[in-house]
Amino acid sequence: MVVDEFDRALEAIVLVAEEPMETRLLAQLLELPVVEVDARCRRLAEAYQAEGRGFELVRVAGGWRYQTHPDMAPYVERYVLEGQAAKLSAAALETLAIVAYKQPISRAQVAAIRGVGVDGVMRSLTQRGLVAETGRDAGPGQATLYGTTTLFLERLGLDSLDQLPPLGAFHPGADVVEALETGLRGGIEPRDLRRGTAPDGRDGPDDEADPAGPLGAGDD
Repeated sequence: MVVDEFDRALEAIVLVAEEPMETRLLAQLLELPVVEVDARCRRLAEAYQAEGRGFELVRVAGGWRYQTHPDMAPYVERYVLEGQAAKLSAAALETLAIVAYKQPISRAQVAAIRGVGVDGVMRSLTQRGLVAETGRDAGPGQATLYGTTTLFLERLGLDSLDQLPPLGAFHPGADVVEALETGLRGGIEPRDLRRGTAPDGRDGPDDEADPAGPLGAGDD
Protein backbone atom coordinates (compact mmCIF):
# COMPACT_ATOMS: atom_id res chain seq x y z
CA MET A 1 0.00 0.00 0.00
CA VAL A 2 1.29 3.45 -0.92
CA VAL A 3 1.27 5.75 2.11
CA ASP A 4 1.23 9.50 1.52
CA GLU A 5 1.56 12.47 3.85
CA PHE A 6 -2.13 12.46 4.77
CA ASP A 7 -2.01 8.79 5.78
CA ARG A 8 1.04 9.47 7.92
CA ALA A 9 -0.71 12.45 9.50
CA LEU A 10 -3.73 10.28 10.32
CA GLU A 11 -1.46 7.71 11.95
CA ALA A 12 0.34 10.37 14.00
CA ILE A 13 -2.83 12.10 15.23
CA VAL A 14 -4.70 8.93 16.16
CA LEU A 15 -1.59 7.59 17.88
CA VAL A 16 -1.23 10.55 20.26
CA ALA A 17 -4.97 11.08 20.85
CA GLU A 18 -6.18 10.10 24.32
CA GLU A 19 -9.70 9.34 23.04
CA PRO A 20 -11.05 7.91 19.77
CA MET A 21 -10.76 10.54 17.04
CA GLU A 22 -13.97 11.40 15.22
CA THR A 23 -13.74 11.35 11.43
CA ARG A 24 -15.18 14.85 11.27
CA LEU A 25 -12.41 16.23 13.51
CA LEU A 26 -9.72 14.40 11.54
CA ALA A 27 -11.14 15.88 8.35
CA GLN A 28 -10.93 19.39 9.82
CA LEU A 29 -7.33 18.91 10.91
CA LEU A 30 -6.24 17.54 7.52
CA GLU A 31 -8.52 19.85 5.53
CA LEU A 32 -9.94 16.90 3.61
CA PRO A 33 -13.55 15.75 2.98
CA VAL A 34 -15.02 13.56 5.69
CA VAL A 35 -15.73 10.78 3.18
CA GLU A 36 -12.10 10.71 2.07
CA VAL A 37 -10.76 10.61 5.63
CA ASP A 38 -13.10 7.76 6.52
CA ALA A 39 -11.96 5.85 3.42
CA ARG A 40 -8.31 6.42 4.31
CA CYS A 41 -8.84 5.14 7.86
CA ARG A 42 -10.57 2.03 6.59
CA ARG A 43 -7.80 1.44 4.04
CA LEU A 44 -5.14 1.74 6.74
CA ALA A 45 -7.09 -0.62 8.99
CA GLU A 46 -7.32 -3.22 6.21
CA ALA A 47 -3.61 -2.87 5.47
CA TYR A 48 -2.63 -3.48 9.10
CA GLN A 49 -4.91 -6.52 9.17
CA ALA A 50 -3.44 -7.91 5.95
CA GLU A 51 0.12 -7.43 7.21
CA GLY A 52 -0.67 -9.30 10.43
CA ARG A 53 0.44 -6.46 12.69
CA GLY A 54 0.26 -6.70 16.48
CA PHE A 55 -1.98 -3.63 16.55
CA GLU A 56 -5.03 -2.52 14.63
CA LEU A 57 -6.91 0.63 13.74
CA VAL A 58 -10.53 0.26 14.80
CA ARG A 59 -13.64 2.39 14.99
CA VAL A 60 -15.03 2.58 18.53
CA ALA A 61 -17.23 5.06 20.41
CA GLY A 62 -17.82 7.05 17.22
CA GLY A 63 -14.13 7.53 16.41
CA TRP A 64 -10.87 5.86 15.37
CA ARG A 65 -8.14 4.57 17.70
CA TYR A 66 -5.18 2.20 17.76
CA GLN A 67 -5.36 -0.86 19.98
CA THR A 68 -3.52 -4.14 20.37
CA HIS A 69 -4.65 -7.05 18.22
CA PRO A 70 -6.86 -9.56 20.10
CA ASP A 71 -4.44 -12.36 19.19
CA MET A 72 -1.75 -10.62 21.26
CA ALA A 73 -3.84 -10.71 24.45
CA PRO A 74 -1.74 -13.45 26.16
CA TYR A 75 1.43 -11.38 25.76
CA VAL A 76 -0.23 -8.16 26.86
CA GLU A 77 -1.64 -9.94 29.92
CA ARG A 78 1.89 -10.95 30.92
CA TYR A 79 2.89 -7.30 30.82
CA VAL A 80 -0.07 -6.06 32.82
CA LEU A 81 0.62 -7.28 36.34
CA GLU A 82 -2.28 -8.84 38.13
CA GLY A 83 -3.85 -6.35 40.47
CA GLN A 84 -2.08 -3.40 38.83
CA ALA A 85 -5.43 -1.92 37.90
CA ALA A 86 -8.42 -2.08 40.20
CA LYS A 87 -11.04 -4.43 38.82
CA LEU A 88 -14.77 -3.92 38.95
CA SER A 89 -16.56 -6.00 41.56
CA ALA A 90 -19.40 -8.36 40.67
CA ALA A 91 -21.87 -5.83 42.11
CA ALA A 92 -20.40 -3.05 39.98
CA LEU A 93 -20.51 -5.16 36.82
CA GLU A 94 -24.13 -6.11 37.50
CA THR A 95 -25.09 -2.49 38.13
CA LEU A 96 -23.23 -1.33 35.01
CA ALA A 97 -25.06 -3.91 32.91
CA ILE A 98 -28.42 -2.69 34.21
CA VAL A 99 -27.58 0.91 33.39
CA ALA A 100 -26.30 -0.06 29.93
CA TYR A 101 -29.50 -1.89 28.95
CA LYS A 102 -32.08 0.23 30.81
CA GLN A 103 -30.69 3.76 30.41
CA PRO A 104 -31.72 6.40 31.13
CA ILE A 105 -32.42 5.04 34.60
CA SER A 106 -32.45 6.38 38.16
CA ARG A 107 -30.56 4.95 41.13
CA ALA A 108 -33.87 3.94 42.72
CA GLN A 109 -34.82 1.97 39.61
CA VAL A 110 -31.44 0.23 39.56
CA ALA A 111 -31.82 -0.61 43.24
CA ALA A 112 -35.30 -2.02 42.61
CA ILE A 113 -33.93 -4.35 39.92
CA ARG A 114 -30.94 -5.48 41.99
CA GLY A 115 -32.86 -5.68 45.27
CA VAL A 116 -30.14 -3.83 47.20
CA GLY A 117 -28.92 -0.26 47.62
CA VAL A 118 -26.65 0.97 44.84
CA ASP A 119 -25.55 4.42 46.00
CA GLY A 120 -21.93 3.37 46.65
CA VAL A 121 -21.67 1.34 43.45
CA MET A 122 -23.16 4.11 41.31
CA ARG A 123 -20.77 6.61 42.89
CA SER A 124 -17.83 4.35 42.04
CA LEU A 125 -18.96 3.86 38.43
CA THR A 126 -19.41 7.62 38.07
CA GLN A 127 -15.92 8.30 39.44
CA ARG A 128 -14.48 5.80 36.96
CA GLY A 129 -16.17 7.67 34.14
CA LEU A 130 -18.24 4.68 33.01
CA VAL A 131 -21.59 6.18 34.09
CA ALA A 132 -22.74 9.81 34.09
CA GLU A 133 -25.85 11.89 34.74
CA THR A 134 -27.94 12.30 31.61
CA GLY A 135 -30.88 14.34 32.86
CA ARG A 136 -33.86 14.41 35.22
CA ASP A 137 -36.95 12.26 35.35
CA ALA A 138 -40.11 14.13 34.39
CA GLY A 139 -42.05 12.40 37.18
CA PRO A 140 -42.49 13.43 40.82
CA GLY A 141 -39.22 14.22 42.55
CA GLN A 142 -37.36 14.63 39.25
CA ALA A 143 -34.87 11.90 40.07
CA THR A 144 -31.45 12.08 38.45
CA LEU A 145 -31.14 9.75 35.46
CA TYR A 146 -27.94 7.93 34.54
CA GLY A 147 -26.50 6.43 31.39
CA THR A 148 -23.25 4.98 30.13
CA THR A 149 -20.47 7.19 28.74
CA THR A 150 -18.21 7.28 25.71
CA LEU A 151 -15.50 5.72 27.90
CA PHE A 152 -17.82 2.75 28.47
CA LEU A 153 -18.07 2.20 24.71
CA GLU A 154 -14.32 2.61 24.37
CA ARG A 155 -13.54 0.07 27.08
CA LEU A 156 -15.87 -2.49 25.47
CA GLY A 157 -14.66 -1.76 21.96
CA LEU A 158 -18.13 -0.74 20.75
CA ASP A 159 -19.03 1.99 18.28
CA SER A 160 -22.52 2.46 19.71
CA LEU A 161 -24.96 0.93 22.21
CA ASP A 162 -26.68 -0.78 19.29
CA GLN A 163 -23.77 -3.24 19.27
CA LEU A 164 -24.56 -4.53 22.76
CA PRO A 165 -25.60 -8.20 22.58
CA PRO A 166 -29.40 -8.70 22.80
CA LEU A 167 -30.69 -9.64 26.24
CA GLY A 168 -32.44 -12.67 24.77
CA ALA A 169 -29.05 -14.34 24.39
CA PHE A 170 -28.70 -14.40 28.18
CA HIS A 171 -32.13 -15.82 29.05
CA PRO A 172 -31.88 -19.35 30.46
CA GLY A 173 -33.64 -22.14 28.61
CA ALA A 174 -36.64 -24.05 29.90
CA ASP A 175 -34.42 -26.93 31.07
CA VAL A 176 -32.28 -24.56 33.15
CA VAL A 177 -35.35 -22.96 34.73
CA GLU A 178 -36.76 -26.39 35.61
CA ALA A 179 -33.45 -27.46 37.13
CA LEU A 180 -33.38 -24.30 39.27
CA GLU A 181 -36.93 -24.92 40.46
CA THR A 182 -35.99 -28.50 41.34
CA GLY A 183 -33.02 -27.33 43.38
CA LEU A 184 -35.10 -24.78 45.26
CA ARG A 185 -37.65 -27.47 46.13
CA GLY A 186 -34.97 -29.65 47.67
CA GLY A 187 -34.71 -32.16 44.85
CA ILE A 188 -38.47 -32.67 44.34
CA GLU A 189 -39.35 -32.73 40.67
CA PRO A 190 -42.18 -30.42 39.55
CA ARG A 191 -44.13 -33.40 38.19
CA ASP A 192 -43.93 -35.05 41.66
CA LEU A 193 -45.34 -31.91 43.26
CA ARG A 194 -48.23 -31.90 40.81
CA ARG A 195 -49.24 -35.46 41.66
CA GLY A 196 -48.51 -35.07 45.40
CA THR A 197 -45.65 -37.62 45.75
CA ALA A 198 -42.01 -37.23 46.69
CA PRO A 199 -39.17 -38.93 44.75
CA ASP A 200 -39.07 -41.79 47.29
CA GLY A 201 -42.70 -42.66 46.62
CA ARG A 202 -44.11 -41.19 49.85
CA ASP A 203 -47.06 -38.87 49.76
CA GLY A 204 -45.85 -35.31 49.47
CA PRO A 205 -47.53 -31.91 49.65
CA ASP A 206 -49.38 -30.70 46.64
CA ASP A 207 -49.98 -27.16 45.47
CA GLU A 208 -53.42 -27.11 47.07
CA ALA A 209 -52.09 -28.04 50.51
CA ASP A 210 -49.26 -25.50 50.55
CA PRO A 211 -50.23 -22.44 48.50
CA ALA A 212 -47.19 -20.54 49.78
CA GLY A 213 -44.83 -23.07 48.16
CA PRO A 214 -41.57 -24.44 49.53
CA LEU A 215 -39.94 -21.00 49.51
CA GLY A 216 -42.22 -19.74 52.26
CA ALA A 217 -45.03 -17.25 52.44
CA GLY A 218 -44.59 -14.03 50.58
CA ASP A 219 -42.24 -15.36 47.88
CA ASP A 220 -43.35 -15.03 44.29
